[in-house]
Amino acid sequence: MLNWDDTPSTATQTPAITPKARPHHLAAEAVAAGATGLEDLEMGASRIRVDDKKIINCHADLNQLVPFKYKWAWDKYLSACNNHWMPQEIGMSADIAMWQDPQGLTEDERMIIKRSLGFFSTADSLVANNLVLAVYRHITNPECRQYILRQAFEEAIHTHAYQYCIESLGLDEAEVFNMYREVPSIHDKAAWALPYTQSLGDPNFNTGTTEDDQRLLRDMIAFYVVFEGIFFYVGFVQLLSFGRRNKMVGVSEQIQYIMRDEAMHMNFGIDVINQIKIENPHLWTAEFQQQALDMIKEATELEIRYAHDTMPRGVLGLNANMFNEYMKFIANRRCEQIGLKALYPRAENPFPWMSEVLDLKKEKNFFETRVTEYQTGGALSWD
Repeated sequence: MLNWDDTPSTATQTPAITPKARPHHLAAEAVAAGATGLEDLEMGASRIRVDDKKIINCHADLNQLVPFKYKWAWDKYLSACNNHWMPQEIGMSADIAMWQDPQGLTEDERMIIKRSLGFFSTADSLVANNLVLAVYRHITNPECRQYILRQAFEEAIHTHAYQYCIESLGLDEAEVFNMYREVPSIHDKAAWALPYTQSLGDPNFNTGTTEDDQRLLRDMIAFYVVFEGIFFYVGFVQLLSFGRRNKMVGVSEQIQYIMRDEAMHMNFGIDVINQIKIENPHLWTAEFQQQALDMIKEATELEIRYAHDTMPRGVLGLNANMFNEYMKFIANRRCEQIGLKALYPRAENPFPWMSEVLDLKKEKNFFETRVTEYQTGGALSWD
């Protein structure tokens, strides 16, 4: 059973390993940063030992998955594979009928649906870009990379799910997918995150110094703690609230599975962040911690602003002020998970039912609700 408050795994700190031989073509800064997996193959090289492995700046051969050092990363990969789902498995007929009925939803409810899909459809593309173009290159551990590859695929599934919802409801695809350029509260969240991907994606950037390792750690916090751990949560509450009132049940069910995936993504990222801290305690300075707190506070304010923008009036038993408290509660949880002090000590959770959603059992839910079939291996052609 998944839990959004999974305690990050820990491991003992290990010393840096100096390899016996390094490929001659690697520049000095690349050697300092660690292996990439593209190094020349050396005949007779030593077999990998567990203690050779490190999350960043590791010089061991990254093409050797085992022996595992970070079993939590492999366990998360296996859990993600076991939780596999596809958008077409979820029926949308009731949603289509409700959306097409002039009396089916209020204008405020329709705006929430469209703006949530507008933010999410862009957000998961940004996350996928961050993983493929930036994070993967700097994480020097094969079991963690294995999970990152699975996560990248899940981000593609999520973007597919939003497109499936948008197409099913007959929404203006250009309008929804371009909202991050047209709606200020959506734009501001995407614009906040993009520089952190640009930072890690800089082809001239490598880890290996205190300053650069802190830059990586900062950018990991930006995406795993803030973007996936804070920026998604107003939309999650809003769309799940439809399902709790037997409205837009297909969209709501898609979000249940997406939220479950995202909770594991976030917990994996938090594990990586905490492991980097264990192996590199000199990075976790008071100044750096304050920088992380400032990032989380700024992001929390942006998410609260988004709640007020999408809910100018009360709807679905919710009102924007409830999210003032909720996002402060979420911010405190994120701070706690990476070892920071709480930003809002007295904040409480006005939506305790949210944690129950992550206890979703796929087998039971799909067995009860699936009304369509999709092709997998049977659709392949070998001609």
